[in-house]
Amino acid sequence: MADSPDFHAAKAMLEWQIELGADEAIAEAPVNRYDTAPPAPKPAPAPTPVARPAPAAPPPPEARADEAIATARALAAAAPDLSALRAAMDRFEGCELKRGARNLVFSDGNPAARVMIIGEAPGRDEDLQGKPFVGRAGQLLDRMLDAIGMSRTADDPDSAVYITNVVVWRPPQNRDPLPAEIAMMMPFLARHVDLVGPEVIVPMGNTACQALLGRTGITRMRGKWTDVLGRPALPMFHPAYLLRNPINKREAWHDLLTLRARLRDGT
Repeated sequence: MADSPDFHAAKAMLEWQIELGADEAIAEAPVNRYDTAPPAPKPAPAPTPVARPAPAAPPPPEARADEAIATARALAAAAPDLSALRAAMDRFEGCELKRGARNLVFSDGNPAARVMIIGEAPGRDEDLQGKPFVGRAGQLLDRMLDAIGMSRTADDPDSAVYITNVVVWRPPQNRDPLPAEIAMMMPFLARHVDLVGPEVIVPMGNTACQALLGRTGITRMRGKWTDVLGRPALPMFHPAYLLRNPINKREAWHDLLTLRARLRDGT
């Protein structure tokens, strides 16, 4: 074993280390850095989750329908004339039928007419031309009116008619309008009647009767006077129904004569 350095040699070595800057003892014994793995770093704390508000659930269909009806009422009430009413209906976005239709089918005929005919909804031909009753059913309607001396093109209010529909956009595949679609269009229709001020209203078909009278069953209601929006009304078969059921044209002729008698005699 080698001799340990004497005091003076050890002191000289210590002083030399101090001059080099080693002025503090780290440990009692040397550490083999190759045998000791560095301590594992502490995991970073997980970020505190930021609370985000849950996305708002879409309103139920009933609430959306109620909102659309309220909007329709406000737009209709603010329309001072027929031109403004048409523009208000064109701005109305509550009815999904508008997105699939080509044209808004507002009306045809003479607004000063004593008679206002109300159908159900546009079909393909009406959607293309933007006028109600222009297809086969419309052609039959024109012949029916002509038989009692009336026309949509007449200038004289006594022999003229004014025509519109409950729904102004074509339903897909010509299906019947849904109750919700009818409900949201009723404020516009009621305002339409107020602005025209007809002496007599003629609801044609079940859809018009459902909208204006709250019930269906045109075969029971046709030809019987009732009240619609505070005005005398005479429900009639829709011309499209007569095209499918020509046997009922006799009853339709009776109803036309009843209308003519009311206009002529007031009874």
